[in-house]
Amino acid sequence: MTFGHEQDAVTVNLINMSDETWRQLLALPEGSAPPQGPEGALYGPIAAAFGQFVLAQVGQSLDGRVATPSGDARDISGPDGLAHLHRCRALVDAVIVGENTVSCDDPRLSVRLVDGPDPARVVIDCHGRLSGSEGLFNDGGARVIVFQSAEARRNQLPNAEIVHLRPSGNGLAPQDMLAALSGLGLHRVLVEGGARTIARFIEAGSVDRLHVAVSPLIIGSGPSGITLPPIERLSSALRPEAQIYSLGSDILFDCPLKPAVRPAGQ
Repeated sequence: MTFGHEQDAVTVNLINMSDETWRQLLALPEGSAPPQGPEGALYGPIAAAFGQFVLAQVGQSLDGRVATPSGDARDISGPDGLAHLHRCRALVDAVIVGENTVSCDDPRLSVRLVDGPDPARVVIDCHGRLSGSEGLFNDGGARVIVFQSAEARRNQLPNAEIVHLRPSGNGLAPQDMLAALSGLGLHRVLVEGGARTIARFIEAGSVDRLHVAVSPLIIGSGPSGITLPPIERLSSALRPEAQIYSLGSDILFDCPLKPAVRPAGQ
């Protein structure tokens, strides 16, 4: 599907995931070529990522909001946007969220809408604020890892591995967390929320690809999807090349922020 004049046409690729293509993506070896078509183009870079790979995913409204002012963030994404998010979870080793997302949304961070394995669940709880009563500590689901500052109070969190890191400037450094996850064998990482957590990974230059899924919903006010430090001129703005996909209920912008890493010899 193409819109606009030939010289500045915008192509919107339609995602129509078949069971066979999804099985191929789930089984795709590291560094190998993905299936043909828009489904392979969108999910192949995740499924076949070589070495450490970080995907950030934002689901937002038409006016760029990810929640209401009171913090209600449920059902911003449509059903196809949620299925896309669950595909991303199934293709990574670990999914990262901040402690505020856990406190406010009580997410399971599991794969329920598509076939595939649940990723390890990683929570950034720098100051040790979580109580342990939150659902993901008690649901018997996938592995839970909690990053805390070495200076945080040493509270116990049930069914969780707690990793203490030295704070660097404003909280825990994304590079340090990613290095710790790689040391645990978790190389493909999805940074899912909240907005400030995603922004910190982008600021640190740690995000390989950014997915922004836009749902036809107008909220009017509330937190925005990505909050980066202000710039004075648009010439300083990030302008990644973007492929545009129609998921059905939502439109997705797939933005590479770093060149793809390829295995030696390719």
